[in-house]
Amino acid sequence: MIADAAATGMVEYRARFGPARLAGGPNRAAHSWLLRATHDPEPSKRRVMIATLNTLFRPLQRIGLIAQIAIGIVCGILLATTSPDLAQSASLLGQVFISALKAVAPILVFVLVTAAIASHQRGQQTHIRGVLVLYLIGTLAAALVAVVASFAFPTTLTLDAPQATGNPPGGVDEILKNLVLSAVDNPVSALMNANFIAILVWSAGLGLTLRQASDSTRALLADLADAVSQIIRWVIRLAPLGIFGLVAGTLASAGLGALLDYGQLLLVIVGCMLFVALVTNPLIVFLKTRRNPYPLVFACLRGSAITAFFTRSSAANIPVNLELCKRLDLHADTYSISIPLGATINMSGAAVTITVITLAAAHTLGISVDFATALLLCIVSALAACGVSGVAGGSLLIIPMAANLFGISTDVAMQVVAIGFVISVVQDSTETALNSSTDVLFTAAACRAGDAATERD
Repeated sequence: MIADAAATGMVEYRARFGPARLAGGPNRAAHSWLLRATHDPEPSKRRVMIATLNTLFRPLQRIGLIAQIAIGIVCGILLATTSPDLAQSASLLGQVFISALKAVAPILVFVLVTAAIASHQRGQQTHIRGVLVLYLIGTLAAALVAVVASFAFPTTLTLDAPQATGNPPGGVDEILKNLVLSAVDNPVSALMNANFIAILVWSAGLGLTLRQASDSTRALLADLADAVSQIIRWVIRLAPLGIFGLVAGTLASAGLGALLDYGQLLLVIVGCMLFVALVTNPLIVFLKTRRNPYPLVFACLRGSAITAFFTRSSAANIPVNLELCKRLDLHADTYSISIPLGATINMSGAAVTITVITLAAAHTLGISVDFATALLLCIVSALAACGVSGVAGGSLLIIPMAANLFGISTDVAMQVVAIGFVISVVQDSTETALNSSTDVLFTAAACRAGDAATERD
């Protein structure tokens, strides 16, 4: 063992001090290093192990984050297929990753919005109004796509599932009331519970008052925002491991067998969301920017939709979206507000889910739906989707309210909700991916359209 260590030490010696010094005799520093390496084998072993690990992981460091995530997905699928028990244990990696994102997201939004508004210069242009208009148009368009698809591919459900538990809201007015009340929540409670509407309100108010602060105070805010952003970058670097754990744990626990019973419903929902992501949203972006939208669309899908699909949380994906906006060189004054706001009110995926499942329930019960009623459902779904983040259970528990338009009882509607929970492994993931990537897409479209208009003027 000592001989091996000595040989290894000589190799390291040559690499560090060169053959010339070896031939001419070691100097004092080189001699002491050589003695330590040959007489104490353990440090040399550690050096060899570190060098080996660096050699193994250097190729991974050279490839991009998206490629690393793809490798994590493949490894997660393989682990869940070959060893479900081990895959369940690996799910801890995914839980840690999501918890880290959720933990840092509220303070990140609070600091970024406060710093952006405090440093905003009078006359400096922002594009929040344009982003909000795109959010509204995108959600309405998604609901309309869902109506057309539901008429083209009517789905019949088997309503023998046990009722889901939960307290669905009584109507749109209750959803809007909850939204307003959440905006004036206690700021400490808002940070603890990730209430992003209240966080936006308080950070905007604090930023406005700090516009009159000294330059050193605003510089401190900017430095704090940079520090929190750096923490986010460290967390995002863990995405391949986190998504590996999420994929392995989800496939090991849920599997795909339960989804086959509701294959058509799932195909209609996922098909609508893909159509919105690849056709409807690009059309909206083209009409806004008058440029080829697909490079931007695919950049948003790669940078945002993949992580959102596996985290299944718009709030957890806020840091990812903010980092993507920074890479796209968008206006910080705009995206620091529009991204957390979009995570709360921009819910085109939720509008698709509510519309498709509600119309499937109506078709199952033999209820005739005319176009005017379907159009009303689009509006209700779009408005209700804006309040989804404030409802436990998300878009699925909005379904009883929408089903009430067709006279469907709450008991039957909750059976439909139970079916929604069965397919939520795919439905909720796809919905979150569409919602979250659309936040970045519409923010980028509004910023670039505004910049182009400014250049023309």
